Amino acid sequence: MAQHAIPHFHNTEGLARIDIGAKEFQCVGAKPPFDHPHVFLDMGADNEVVCPYCSTLYVYDPKLPAGSANPESAIFHLEDA
Repeated sequence: MAQHAIPHFHNTEGLARIDIGAKEFQCVGAKPPFDHPHVFLDMGADNEVVCPYCSTLYVYDPKLPAGSANPESAIFHLEDA
């Protein structure tokens, strides 16, 4: 899990879809220095959301542990900043 109270994910790899174990999170786009504003996203009752900045499709997977992602490389860590 990322070292944040709210999980942060990135899409540096340019994936069409990232499965995540969270319904509330922040998308940072790509890793710095190519990141976009770190936007808070809340799926609410839905199971997917598209980031309005980078168009990454995030899909909630209840089988994933809280704060995790598939692929794991999409988890943003503070040392990546």
